[in-house]
Amino acid sequence: MTRSTIRVLKHNSILVAVALAIGAGAGAPAFGADLLEIFRLAKSSDAVYGSARAAWAAAQEKLPQGRSGLLPSASISASTQHNDRSINFRDPATVDNNTRFNSNVLSLSITQPIFRRQNTVVYEQAKTQLEQADAVLALSAQDLITRVSQAYLDVLLAQDNVALAGAQKTAIAEQLAQAKISFEVGTATITDTHEAQARYDLSVSQEIAARSDLEIKTRALEQLIGRAAPGLAPLSPALKLLSPEPAAMDKWVEEARNNNHQVRAAQSGATLATQEVERNRAGHYPTLDAFATWSENRTGAGTFGGAGNDINNKIIGLQLAVPIYQGGLVSSRVREAMANEDKARQDLENARRTAELNARQNYLGVTSGIAQVKALEAALTSSQSALDSSRLGREVGVRTQVDVLNAQQQLFSARRDLAQAKYNYILSTLRLKAAVGRLAEEDLAGVSAWLERK
Repeated sequence: MTRSTIRVLKHNSILVAVALAIGAGAGAPAFGADLLEIFRLAKSSDAVYGSARAAWAAAQEKLPQGRSGLLPSASISASTQHNDRSINFRDPATVDNNTRFNSNVLSLSITQPIFRRQNTVVYEQAKTQLEQADAVLALSAQDLITRVSQAYLDVLLAQDNVALAGAQKTAIAEQLAQAKISFEVGTATITDTHEAQARYDLSVSQEIAARSDLEIKTRALEQLIGRAAPGLAPLSPALKLLSPEPAAMDKWVEEARNNNHQVRAAQSGATLATQEVERNRAGHYPTLDAFATWSENRTGAGTFGGAGNDINNKIIGLQLAVPIYQGGLVSSRVREAMANEDKARQDLENARRTAELNARQNYLGVTSGIAQVKALEAALTSSQSALDSSRLGREVGVRTQVDVLNAQQQLFSARRDLAQAKYNYILSTLRLKAAVGRLAEEDLAGVSAWLERK
């Protein structure tokens, strides 16, 4: 076996180690928590989602509050007082009167609104607010899924970058050692050694930066789950690239325009603003209430020198109130509500356009991501062949050390780009479903199936 053949086999063994390191991740166990498990941890710990759930629970009380304006109201009042009364007459023939007595009053009042347009609108607004709260909570749940997926895949990519940087440093160190030996025996110039040394120093810097980035990405994931990040299951090499179904962008765009949760929330906001205009206009309307009152007044003996008395009073009736003029307050509030209604309509249109844009971007992200992954897989194979050819060419004198280093750099760049493309494809798939309001926890189970597990 020739010396050049031994070197080629040695370099190939290094590349095999590189591939294994990338597949296992940098410093992470080969098998760990999958994306679905991480999401469930975040679901119970993330403060942003917890805030959204609390806001949703608070919004549920809007309905009983709105209904209360249509139901009867009742109140009981009671009072007791001690009276010390002195009456002095100006007629000397009349005897002055000094009395002390107690008086007690007990009353029950019941009022039933018969016609109060404002109260009816408030009840309808409460129903709309519940619909809006449901949409906002669903939007927050989707946001949590995308944030967790982004953080999870960011950690995987950072681990890949650390593994690549370490493997690249090892490979360049081998090239540097060989360049030094070749210079000592006179088969290469000092330029090759300096070039290899420069590349090695750069690779050390890149590895430090990659490890720092991994630390940052890990802390971002820990912020979501509220605990130390466990080992993560890496992406399986057998990733299935699935095209969007249906395979027509316009259908995704139309679905996003109608079913996107942000659009649903904005639609409820527009409906609420229209109802607010009606509620303020109702300030011009008359109100009609039915009421009933029962009272008992007990007064002790000594009132004007006479005996005590008990008075029972029962009243039932209707009360009509017709607003005539309130200084222009109602008209001003109507104009304000109409301006807010126009704002809500503009917000709704903006939400629809944003949803359409997101659907288009993520649809293209999926379709172009599939093509990019396939292209980079082909580029990776070509880069490996180019590196092998450059090494053999250097052995026979038709390639230089710089050519080998450049080919080596191209190979590692192809590996890094391929990993990034795969993660971008997964995120675009999830975000496309989010754009049309269909992203759910079950979708993470599908992504977890692409991860390596025991």
